[in-house]
Amino acid sequence: MSAYKIDIRRYNEYSILIEWPAKIDENILQDILFFKKTLESNIYKQKVEVIHTYNSILIIYDFTIDKFYNEKSTLFMLYERNKVLHNQEVKLWEIPVCYDQTFGVDLASFSKAKALSISEIISRHTSAIYTVYFTGFLPGFLYLGGLDEKLHLDRKQSPSLSVKKGAVAIGGNQTGIYPQDSPGGWHIIGNSPIELFNSHNSPPCQIQAGDKLKFKAVDLSEYDAIKNGIASNAYTLTSSTYND
Repeated sequence: MSAYKIDIRRYNEYSILIEWPAKIDENILQDILFFKKTLESNIYKQKVEVIHTYNSILIIYDFTIDKFYNEKSTLFMLYERNKVLHNQEVKLWEIPVCYDQTFGVDLASFSKAKALSISEIISRHTSAIYTVYFTGFLPGFLYLGGLDEKLHLDRKQSPSLSVKKGAVAIGGNQTGIYPQDSPGGWHIIGNSPIELFNSHNSPPCQIQAGDKLKFKAVDLSEYDAIKNGIASNAYTLTSSTYND
């Protein structure tokens, strides 16, 4: 993996922002994740937190950064040592989704807006292999890349005040799962019974940045069976190795 031209600048007196080219790209993601791991496992023991997004890393220190240019130089040198391709095993998670209109409350309007049948929407949504870029907005909310262009649709003009936990939705060029009840402006097309976030687990979210994800359509009875299995600890979400 070739190193990218990155920009390193002071974000505030306690943090430094590192930016990659401003686009959603899997190669950039892998570069970011590898450099993030390097930061976390090497000299940055004094940091409070390292946070990444689609094209940036924010390093938050537990002290005021008095010598920014020294830190910047160190970061550049550290990054320059990471130009080698690092192949890592990638996990693939299969997430069950029930697209019954009991859950997919916006399926009909989405179908009309996109001039696609509901069956084609479901087919396209379940055919893609998505990349997990990062989590945010809510604990366990996965930002996914890879949505079929035919399914891109601007967010709702008037957000819903209450979106149910597990809601599977599309907003703009992204799709995702609401890990808890919350307001939201995406188009709801189904629901997943999977628990994406549990504060008692380590890590609280099994699915991590860099992983792959695929949706699997299930009917109402299968949905209920999985939900009951989760409630009784009889169902465990597992992953397989992704082979490109």
